[in-house]
Amino acid sequence: MTSQAFQAAYLPLAERFWQVAWYILEDAAEADDAVQELFLRLWERRDALDGIHNPKAYGLILLRNLCLDRLRQRRRLESDGDLPECGAPGRQDEAVDERERLAKVLAAVKSLPERQREVLTLRTLDGLSYEEIARRTGLKPLTLRVLLSQARNQLKRKL
Repeated sequence: MTSQAFQAAYLPLAERFWQVAWYILEDAAEADDAVQELFLRLWERRDALDGIHNPKAYGLILLRNLCLDRLRQRRRLESDGDLPECGAPGRQDEAVDERERLAKVLAAVKSLPERQREVLTLRTLDGLSYEEIARRTGLKPLTLRVLLSQARNQLKRKL
């Protein structure tokens, strides 16, 4: 991949990458570092990027993995070397709790009316603006805001 192709495909996604990193890490400086590391890794792999059809999805997957690695490292540092063994009961309980929470969130999202679920997905997961969602769905921006607000309120009540 040429430098120009790399810049055209990946640099416009920098803000979105930072938003996702901040959402996962909950720290602006850590998000900056994660995005910088993402771009470094992408640049190092630029010769293999020609076959990537969706740079945003590819970058988000790499970024998510980088952020999760950073969170694991942070937890290790905070525990001062007292890491529980893999088979430790506390670790299993945490994993079960996380799976239960995820299942509960997915069930709550699936229970939303179709229009609310669609708007919530386009706004939250795809990161589209209200204008972009309006173009895709044919709904007015004000209607989108109302649907999004209703969806979020329903999720809060269910969770």
